[in-house]
Amino acid sequence: MSNEGDVLFQVTPGHLNTGLRGYPVGTCRTSRVDPNTGVSYVGYSIKDLAFKDPEAVVFLLHHKHLPSDEELAAFKADLRSRSAVDPAVLTLIAGLPKGGHPMEWLGAALTFLGMTGKTGDYREDALNLVARSSEVIAAIFRLRSGWGDPIPSEPDRGLVENFVHMLGVPGADPAKLERLLRTFYVLHMDHGGGNLSTFSGKAVASGLADMYSSMTAAMAGLSGPRHGRANADCLNFVRKVGTPDPAEVEAFTRNALANKELIFGFGHAVLRAEDPRATIQYALGEDVASDDPLFRTAATMREVVPRVLSENPKISNPYPNVDAVSGTLLNANGLTDSDFYTVLFGWSRIVGISAQIVDERTVLRGGKGVAIYRCKFIAEDQDPK
Repeated sequence: MSNEGDVLFQVTPGHLNTGLRGYPVGTCRTSRVDPNTGVSYVGYSIKDLAFKDPEAVVFLLHHKHLPSDEELAAFKADLRSRSAVDPAVLTLIAGLPKGGHPMEWLGAALTFLGMTGKTGDYREDALNLVARSSEVIAAIFRLRSGWGDPIPSEPDRGLVENFVHMLGVPGADPAKLERLLRTFYVLHMDHGGGNLSTFSGKAVASGLADMYSSMTAAMAGLSGPRHGRANADCLNFVRKVGTPDPAEVEAFTRNALANKELIFGFGHAVLRAEDPRATIQYALGEDVASDDPLFRTAATMREVVPRVLSENPKISNPYPNVDAVSGTLLNANGLTDSDFYTVLFGWSRIVGISAQIVDERTVLRGGKGVAIYRCKFIAEDQDPK
């Protein structure tokens, strides 16, 4: 048994092999997810942070308070001073197999960054990783997509603005893409302590692996279709619906349910209301993608799909989640290859995962750090062969 406040948890055989869902194993200082109000960072609702300076939110997760103007200016300067990537990393990335998935490229790039630039100090490596990940991820986009050589970094532009500059997305409106990615970056930074990618990174770090190895493990967890690839699946689902006509969207949804097909982008393991991150992105879409046909389809689905799903009393949350529209907005702003969407998710989530790893290694248990993760598995009775 374990307890959290006045709530008692008792493990029974029926709880085994269920992915530890709902069982507390530690504490999280960066964020929490409320079933009705959604995610908050260090006590600040995501809707109050979504349009803040991204560097201010990075500061919040790592320092546990929003910065003053002076603190923010100093923090931005600090990130700029950390941003240089060893040229050998870009050379190594350029030699990766073009057939590899972008998330495999990201895992390799994180390993290369660790080989060429780790300090062994979790806090220092966390901020170095935040500062340097934009350049290697932009290089992954350009090299694997065939857009050309990496574009030199100009860190004085700002973290997200420099990322858009280094991406050099063909045909995109840089101003719109900056507005989109500034918000996307903030919305996806953290999501409690128990999601697969975050837990994987913290578990590996509990064995005293360095920040880069731990983050590589976290990104491997993010790469699966049940986790970080969901935004790509949602875009492909919107493409499949293919019409903003409400009657046709309803007919499509009912037919999909009748055929026991998944309805991507709706529902959430914790939330019982529309994900505030989705609400923010729908509003943002009216600014950066208002005339895009797929965005108009996604907007119609927001109105129609929950009504149809709510007819089933077994569905506890029929509402849009963060992935329902994010891929559609990226697609409308020039990032049309959905294989890269999980890399963008990882670009943002590196912030929160690194902050949680720092907390678990240097703050919790009076600074001793969380013990190595060692959960118990019960051996099944086996007949001798």
